[in-house]
Amino acid sequence: MLDDIDRGLIHALRIDGRAPFSVIADVLGVSGQTVSRRYRRLCADAALRVVGLADAQGVGRAQWLLRLTAGPRSAQDLADALARRPDTSWVKLASGGTEIVAIVHTSTADGPAGHDLLLHDIPRTAGITAVSAHCVLHTYLGGPTAWSGHEQALDATQQDRLRTAAAEAASVADSSGVRTPLGHADTDLLAALQRDGRASLSSLAAATGLSPATVARRLEQLRADSRLFFDVELDSGLLGVTMQALLWMAVAPAHLDHVARDLARHPELAYVAAVTGHHNLTAHALCPDPAALHRYLTERLGTLKAITTLETVPVLRTVKMAGLLPATGKPPRRRR
Repeated sequence: MLDDIDRGLIHALRIDGRAPFSVIADVLGVSGQTVSRRYRRLCADAALRVVGLADAQGVGRAQWLLRLTAGPRSAQDLADALARRPDTSWVKLASGGTEIVAIVHTSTADGPAGHDLLLHDIPRTAGITAVSAHCVLHTYLGGPTAWSGHEQALDATQQDRLRTAAAEAASVADSSGVRTPLGHADTDLLAALQRDGRASLSSLAAATGLSPATVARRLEQLRADSRLFFDVELDSGLLGVTMQALLWMAVAPAHLDHVARDLARHPELAYVAAVTGHHNLTAHALCPDPAALHRYLTERLGTLKAITTLETVPVLRTVKMAGLLPATGKPPRRRR
């Protein structure tokens, strides 16, 4: 189980994924060695990982929610294959293990060539009995917005100290407000950060062919113009979550924005997005147990009359989270 130091460390990393251990230690009132030791233990025992992620719109990408149905024997293999692709994230096995849900990232600049997975690879895959793809039109909760389950350890003063330290570290960034185009080195930098958001500057320099000083400057520039943010991956079971579900809702277009903004404030939800299709609003619920999910569905969602249809899809296992898989390419066996 997590203690107060573990939870404080996780919360601190949510605020600034690259915060030095010395800064986190000062905020938590412990030694830097303690923070470093706790971080290594959480990485080994709780699947903790900080990943650097590109803002989809900022780097010219579109996101699609892909739903696949397959036989129970082939669903696991299909999920593993999707997880190994660099253009997917949040690959989940759901609905008794016969449904796969994943986010697919496509390039808006490449035209049809940027949709190979949707147009060619998936339709030609044996074992799939049904497929639907839903373009993500607007994300109300998710990405750089943290699930509130990560944000209950540090008080307001501690959070302000971390944010101030992050702002001071970003002072080296170009303040002209002009976004420089992404180059090949930026692509390599983003890929390296998606595997390890706390990789050293020397490691990032080796991955990009840039000098450590140039990497540091470019990293802060991408953060300053919101094209790069950091997320924390963690076994959610250690935060008391034993029941996850994907919610697919139909809402009248006139009420969609209002309902979505309301849902984005619900502490039970980690993701809320408007999508294309009959179910035009989707969400990801994290609850302590099935009874808590039932209460949420009946007592909170049930009071929103604008939601005319609701489909609840239980998540059995997360095969891939936001970041790229380790260099081995083997999907980890994660809990719910």
